[in-house]
Amino acid sequence: MAGTLADGSVTRPREPLSVTDPAAPAPPAPPVSRVALFPSDQADPAEAWGYASSLSAYDELVEPEGGMRPGWSELVRELERLGPEGLTRRWARGQAELAENGVAYNVYGDPRGMHRPWALDPLPLILGAEDWARIEAGAIQRARLLDAVLDDLYGDGRLLRTGDLPAELALAHPGYLRPCVGWKPAGGRRLILTAMDLARSPDGAWWVLADRAQAPSGAGYCLENRLVVSRRLPEAFRAARIERLAKFFDTLLRTLRAVSPRGEAARIVLLTPGPYNETYFEHAYLARYLGVTLAEGADLTVRHGGVYLKTLGGLEPVDAILRRLDDDYCDPLELRGESAIGAPGLVRAARAGRVVLANALGSGVVESAAWSAFLPGLCQKLLGEELKLPTLATWWCGQPKELSYVREHLRELVIKPAMPGVDTPPVFGDQLTPDQAADLLARIEERPHAYLAQESVDLSTAPCWNGASLDRRHVMLRVFVAATPDGGYTVLPGGLTRVSRSPASRVTSMQGGGGSKDTWVRSSGPVAAFSLLRDADAEDAVGRGGADLPSRVADNLFWLGRYIERCEAVVRLLRAIASRLLDDAGGWGASSEALPDLLRALEAVAPGGRVAAELSGEPGYAEAEAVLLERVYAGDRPGALAGIVREAHGLASRVRDRVSTDTWRAVSRLEAAFDRGDGQPRATGDAADAAALLDQTVLSLAAFAGLNQESMTRNQGWRFLGLGRRIERVIALSRVLRAAMSEGGGRATAGLEAVLEYADSTMTYRDRYHAAAAPASVLDLLVFDESNPRSIAFNLAQIEAHVAELPGGSTPGSRSEDRRLAIGMLASVRLGDPRELARAGGAGGRRQSLADFLQDLEGRAPALSEALTRRFLSHAQTARTVGVEQADGPAREPTP
Repeated sequence: MAGTLADGSVTRPREPLSVTDPAAPAPPAPPVSRVALFPSDQADPAEAWGYASSLSAYDELVEPEGGMRPGWSELVRELERLGPEGLTRRWARGQAELAENGVAYNVYGDPRGMHRPWALDPLPLILGAEDWARIEAGAIQRARLLDAVLDDLYGDGRLLRTGDLPAELALAHPGYLRPCVGWKPAGGRRLILTAMDLARSPDGAWWVLADRAQAPSGAGYCLENRLVVSRRLPEAFRAARIERLAKFFDTLLRTLRAVSPRGEAARIVLLTPGPYNETYFEHAYLARYLGVTLAEGADLTVRHGGVYLKTLGGLEPVDAILRRLDDDYCDPLELRGESAIGAPGLVRAARAGRVVLANALGSGVVESAAWSAFLPGLCQKLLGEELKLPTLATWWCGQPKELSYVREHLRELVIKPAMPGVDTPPVFGDQLTPDQAADLLARIEERPHAYLAQESVDLSTAPCWNGASLDRRHVMLRVFVAATPDGGYTVLPGGLTRVSRSPASRVTSMQGGGGSKDTWVRSSGPVAAFSLLRDADAEDAVGRGGADLPSRVADNLFWLGRYIERCEAVVRLLRAIASRLLDDAGGWGASSEALPDLLRALEAVAPGGRVAAELSGEPGYAEAEAVLLERVYAGDRPGALAGIVREAHGLASRVRDRVSTDTWRAVSRLEAAFDRGDGQPRATGDAADAAALLDQTVLSLAAFAGLNQESMTRNQGWRFLGLGRRIERVIALSRVLRAAMSEGGGRATAGLEAVLEYADSTMTYRDRYHAAAAPASVLDLLVFDESNPRSIAFNLAQIEAHVAELPGGSTPGSRSEDRRLAIGMLASVRLGDPRELARAGGAGGRRQSLADFLQDLEGRAPALSEALTRRFLSHAQTARTVGVEQADGPAREPTP
């Protein structure tokens, strides 16, 4: 996991995702043999697909004699029927689905950053029932073993006293947490969800390459991979009888409830480092799929020895935390002091048995590769069994006999740090010069306990689609194991298969450019249907809650609404400018008379760019076009549309688990229109290009608004999103009206028409008045008409209704500050007179009364926003002191 420290720096992930270092030279490509797998009438049937199997590594598809391995026939038949062109068409839709769903793996240092798409191959890795049974048995045994080792290590320490586990290897490990010594987790389980990386050797046997015990990633990506691939290859998926995944996740949920203090009534949260973590998509995806709350460290507080979630309705107790933070980032009070992403006091709450952590803190100590040398013996001692899944041959240099072996066989081995977190790449002995080998041995002799050696492994290969044909890629399989309520373990029937970036590379790291595959496990019998949805006949409680919305989520929804509305205001102004430039291209005509008013309104709504005041005299076509293009494309300039869209997309990403897939797609399409796909803005076009882009943007914004209105449940999340939109619309419309109508002059009619166009009210006005735009009637429609969704009065009425429904807003005889502000703003508009405001009486024909009226609204709307923030949202950001008995803000006092 990676996280953000208090100083804002980003920690590098400590979880290696490959056997070999990405920077290491690629080994020579192994010999290959082209095999004809797709019989047809072609002279050379293999040429259509171009697949070449490896003759040195185990090929998952092709047997050494050249025939197809059992289990792949259904997939091969479907590929034969589709042909390369058919697969290309189908997979284009699959890639579009991944992009629209925002599936990503964020890589630090990648220029695409959070825009880096998830790399998925359309062809699955297929495993037979017998093959999988061996993996399943070995994975369950290994989870039992690691849990027993952890229990001993943090318990009576018998393995350390007997020397079965070297003390210098365990106690010096950065994942060994002394605050956790002597602590037995609630429910007695340390490993509730664990994973291990497997590779197949040339003889077909599976080997364990690494254990993932503290916060294993990838299970959510397995779900997304399954959905996308099975939809592209439905015939093969059905015919092959592939095991389903849902039962595994149901078991995980049932186990978390079973070991929680409140049992079936338990509140479960998924603790995430936040949207800048490389696997944040998976965190949001899993939270939604499992039906648990996605929480950041700032959402939690420790009171009276328990963990509580900050919500709009108060502090709600948390019973179980499925965490995606590394151990030492979870509690800045007792573990890593500079961590800004954990919850102070979490260790204390866990020790008190008030909360279950999955996995228990300190689990990361078993993730060192150096432990591999001791696991066979530990398995015999603790379980009385032979280790079913062997690990790579490993020599820890902290032992004299092993150090001697490494010294004599250096050229045959790979040298690695014995402890995680050391930024030293693996060293391949066969690539060293004599001087380099001598220098490495000297360093090992100086600090032998800091090094280990492992044999090199040649990963198996599987067919992958490169966009034109099939080629072979090296694969590695991550399997996931979950504890069961009865004390056992179960294995996800599949897993996350990772593939190398090219046929010659052995690097399967996502950070090193690798990709992924769906993993199909064939069933030996009929596949049982199962869903996480509860049985319709099961007794269930009926409720319509909503006050348990986390304050951070409400804050992000509120500002998402504001940025979406700000985006719409800027888009509509820019579109009005673009249409006038195109109508009078190259000159100054009647349509252009409103340009100064529109440019002034643009600067009022989104300050930061070149405006009419900066242009000499009347802006010419070239000057006005330059303003337009800068505001559309220059994402790094204040007030530019591309930057506003990027902010809105970032806020939407923080509430991925709270918005529908369609809503997310609407925001993603909005952002994609302004982005090349690598985090950089699109190339600048001309006014016609900008107009087309603005039209497209209006449609995306309309889709978002429609989904918000027709699909969102009227809960507190919907209200805060609506409050953000309505408040921003009042501010923007007030500024536009003040910029375009408070001044007199010859452009009055053109300016009024432009304002009506901006407010999407031209047709309404014409239908109602059948006359040219006049100040009083325009003000009546856009300020005072509560039947017009674009008017100030309509939006203030909506704001007042939203505020009235917020929790704890009013008591008899008193109203909250935000309620008073909302009522006061609506009352001032209802008491206003459009004719009085339309009168021009100031110097130069200025409508001073209108300017004062609108400026008052502009000031009170931000004040309302600040009042809402103080009452509901600000405590999500404040620092917390463990043990403070008084709740923040409106939160009710938790029961001790």
